Amino acid sequence: MSSSVLEEKKRWRQRLREAVQALTPARREEESRQLRECLRQLPVWEAARTVLFYHPKPDEPDLWPLAAEAARRGREVGLLRFEPDGQGYVPCRVRPGQSEDLVTGPFAVTEPSRGCPRLDANRLDLILVPGLGFSFDGVRLGRGKGFYDRVLSGVAGFKLGVAFECQWIATLPAEPHDVVLNGILTPGGWHLVPRQARS
Repeated sequence: MSSSVLEEKKRWRQRLREAVQALTPARREEESRQLRECLRQLPVWEAARTVLFYHPKPDEPDLWPLAAEAARRGREVGLLRFEPDGQGYVPCRVRPGQSEDLVTGPFAVTEPSRGCPRLDANRLDLILVPGLGFSFDGVRLGRGKGFYDRVLSGVAGFKLGVAFECQWIATLPAEPHDVVLNGILTPGGWHLVPRQARS
């Protein structure tokens, strides 16, 4: 991959980080609330029996309150846990509201404790995906370590990017290993990625 693509990604990461940092806490909470309302209305949310969530960092949209709601409705709730033996991140089942299920992982990310059982990636119906930015054709710009791309390449469920409005843009640079998402969720609604973009 040419260095120009890597440099372009670096510039976009800086630009998008600044855009998110410019959001006030009140704006982030309001957009997170709108995102939760939009997600509740999606057919993929209604149909999903097993949902892989993410536990948000301060600069990420907060969908985590829906995890408890999903569990109350009998759905399995998953989070990614880092495995230091070279496996990277793997999905594990958690019980929202049970503090013993959640710990701080090696990258200061909340993740399942060692007592949480692994989830079969093939059982994931819906994968909620954070990122720094998302494009109209389903490209996700992550933080540059490739962890999510490795997870997403091994699951067949519906991959839904979750973005503040300022993270939703027309085009982003992409490399061959970047996994194209099925759809993007923004506070204004959800956007299905055209099939030809995912193939």
